[in-house]
Amino acid sequence: MYDYDNDEALPIESRQNMDLPKIENAVREILEAIGEDTSREGILETPKRVARMYAEIFSGLHRDISKDIKVFHEEGNDEMILIGDIPFYSMCEHHLLPFHGKAHVVYIPRDGKILGLSKVARIVDTLSRKPQLQERLTSEIADKITEAVDARSVCVIIEAEHLCMTMRGIRKPGSKTVTSAMRGGCRTDARTRNEALALINRQRLGG
Repeated sequence: MYDYDNDEALPIESRQNMDLPKIENAVREILEAIGEDTSREGILETPKRVARMYAEIFSGLHRDISKDIKVFHEEGNDEMILIGDIPFYSMCEHHLLPFHGKAHVVYIPRDGKILGLSKVARIVDTLSRKPQLQERLTSEIADKITEAVDARSVCVIIEAEHLCMTMRGIRKPGSKTVTSAMRGGCRTDARTRNEALALINRQRLGG
């Protein structure tokens, strides 16, 4: 069995909180169950590789997201801030197949409290690294940003392709699912919402 505890390339949260040998054994059983020869050269190391991969792509389950948040104070800053085209990769909890795409985040600060731009991307990354639903991921990002800076308004749009639709089932490659979450003024005020959506659409269209 592979010594995961001493693999410094793995996220520390995964080494501490995930039963990686159990994942390895489970993958081996799945391969045997589908009729694969787990002793052949190409498959022999697959259970170990999958366990290490899961340690990475599900690390958000055990990461303290407060470590991703750094708030700055910029007096007088109460204008919309857009962080667009944030790439993300996640796993649909229904079939454990990937979905991936881009997140667009707009928020209006309160009392000059703003997030570092890279921290918004980090929030998206951490929340996506667990079994997810796109709808939930969109809401979690909006809620976390609202909570972090007590934002006046937040708008999050996610557009993603789901492999459970493109490689199985209905098999419609290229189809996109778009979800949104509005908080504060973006939910209650049509003018604020329309301004945020216009800003995001301009970013999406390269304008």
